[in-house]
Amino acid sequence: MMGRFALPLFGGGSAVWTTCMLFFQVMLLLGYAYAHWLGSRKNFRTQTSIHLGLLLLSLVFLPISPRVFSQGTSTADPSLRILLLLLTTVGGPYLLLSATTPLLQRWFHLTLPATNISGSPWRLYALSNVASFLALFSYPLLIEPFLRLRTQTLLWSILYAAFAAACGYTAWKIGTITLPTAQTSEPTGEPNTREPTGERNTREPERQIYDRPPWQDILLWLGLAAFASLILLGTTSQITQEIAVIPFLWIAPLAVYLLSFILTFESDRWYRRGTFAVLAGVLAPLAYAAGQALPVWLQLLMYLAALFAVCMLCHGELALLRPQPAYLTMFYLIVAAGGALGGLFASLIAPRIFTQFNEYWIGLAGACICGFLAWLRTGALSEWTGANFSVRVPLMALVFGAATPIVVMTYDTPNSTPNNNQPTLLRTRNFYGILRVSEKNTVNGRVRELTHGRVQHGQQFVTNEPAKRDLTTTYYGPHSGAALAITALPHPRKIAVIGLGAGTLAAWGRSGDTYRFYEINPSVNQIAHQYFSFLKDTPASTEVVLGDARVQMEAERKSGRSHDVNLIAVDAFSGDAIPMHLLTTEAADLYRDRLAPGGILALHISNRSLDLEPIARGLARHLAWQARMVVVAPDLLDQNPNGESNSRWVLLTEKRETFAESKIRDTFSGWNTNHQPVITWTDDFASLWPILKLR
Repeated sequence: MMGRFALPLFGGGSAVWTTCMLFFQVMLLLGYAYAHWLGSRKNFRTQTSIHLGLLLLSLVFLPISPRVFSQGTSTADPSLRILLLLLTTVGGPYLLLSATTPLLQRWFHLTLPATNISGSPWRLYALSNVASFLALFSYPLLIEPFLRLRTQTLLWSILYAAFAAACGYTAWKIGTITLPTAQTSEPTGEPNTREPTGERNTREPERQIYDRPPWQDILLWLGLAAFASLILLGTTSQITQEIAVIPFLWIAPLAVYLLSFILTFESDRWYRRGTFAVLAGVLAPLAYAAGQALPVWLQLLMYLAALFAVCMLCHGELALLRPQPAYLTMFYLIVAAGGALGGLFASLIAPRIFTQFNEYWIGLAGACICGFLAWLRTGALSEWTGANFSVRVPLMALVFGAATPIVVMTYDTPNSTPNNNQPTLLRTRNFYGILRVSEKNTVNGRVRELTHGRVQHGQQFVTNEPAKRDLTTTYYGPHSGAALAITALPHPRKIAVIGLGAGTLAAWGRSGDTYRFYEINPSVNQIAHQYFSFLKDTPASTEVVLGDARVQMEAERKSGRSHDVNLIAVDAFSGDAIPMHLLTTEAADLYRDRLAPGGILALHISNRSLDLEPIARGLARHLAWQARMVVVAPDLLDQNPNGESNSRWVLLTEKRETFAESKIRDTFSGWNTNHQPVITWTDDFASLWPILKLR
């Protein structure tokens, strides 16, 4: 829910989700640290009093709607601003929520009668993860499509207040009961009564003394948790930017991660060490190696299966290494610290030192190494050297899983060449993802293209012939909706383009025209100027404005600019999906205020994962404007094979004459009558689920 607030403010990319994950992992660590500190207080009444006071204090954060909605005009990495936004919005409540699991489990354990010392609180950890798992799937299916975002935050705030009351009552009640008679076994094994029987005990009951977990186990707790977190985030980035750009796939890896926690901590019967060692060591490398040759849906299944195997390995070993309940809060604290370390590396370090999603490989290698070491601590080395294949094969699989990432990262350099026909000229990575510039030969000549994952952002012929070099390729060819809209406008034209790409639309410019591009990713601007010549060759005047397009256009409107452009082309791709905040009614009102009379709003709705036509219809109905659909089909391209791609554009205008006096009049005037109902998005209510392509 908080990610829904942050996404439109910072570009809508999967890196925003990763940064949100980092925030909650760090806050989980702080919550567990608080629970560990509080649980170490000897006076039980002190524990409950402190917790009651903090629960009351956390209510000042309610309701949890963000106080700041503007990203500003900065183009720097917004990670810190996202973290601050979340901290000031939900930091206090989430800190106490995260402390609930270890703290109440500890209280549960302490209130057990001494004769039931074997009663285990660990299954409560599995139960808490079941609740998280159910919440994760209920949000996009049952909550987001039906409730306004403001309503969601209000209901959450009410439920949190109810939680605080229930938790506070529990703390107060525990603080008033008579705890079990404190009996302990000293190192000699002799019983020792520390409190008179029958008197109310406000101190923690002392239990049997257990040896502190060895430092080797503590390091393994940290490593297993860190690498499981790292491969979770690495898999999320891999599948949402490199394979399939379906926003709901941000949820799928997290669900797999939680499921592994549920199974391994619910019962030891779910984790089979040999089976998951082989799956983690072999399946994860195969998921990557076979990726390019498999259908998208099969790639997704392989990546999620590999993630499940690795998480089962890490969390299964964690469950086997868990200490006695007396060290419960310390165990949870170390596990949370590992998760936070993985999140910090994936969100803040990896984008600055890698040009690939190498955190996936590092997470895999680390998980296999930790699994190998955990197994060796059980004395498996002597069995490995013998003829025990039930031990030798899994351990060799873990060695293979640890070695493969090292080989891949060694040979997969930033400028590596997949084959001689498609050399990579540049590969760069920042907060917004990985961009590649490469060249390849086609039937029409050699072309240079810009891609973000599997999404093509522009293409240009590599030639000394100006006429061919300046051909409008891909989604902007002469049959496209963008071309029809531009040619329908009289000279000189003022055009605003949301999304720069390679700058291809500038090739339609004529002397006297003005093209103003809005681009959130500064690396795209550098690439468009350095590796492509559309901006340099056009006779039109061009300008690139860095920052979120809607924020920048709103700032310009407040400065006095209105009805000053003839065409607004919304072509901002973020993982192949137009960010939702650019297709809401509030955004449409902004576009209307900026368009001159007779101007055109052009929406590029080509998308492999989302059906954006109902949203375009909703904008047309909201504005009460004329709308036309322009579809470039493959059979049309066979007659004009000059680099033009399939595309779908929706053109909207207030004046009917704009379409009647141009080629636009020959395009589709209506919508598919069998299509789903019109969908209207607002800043406060928008869901991707109804428009997800399930075929």
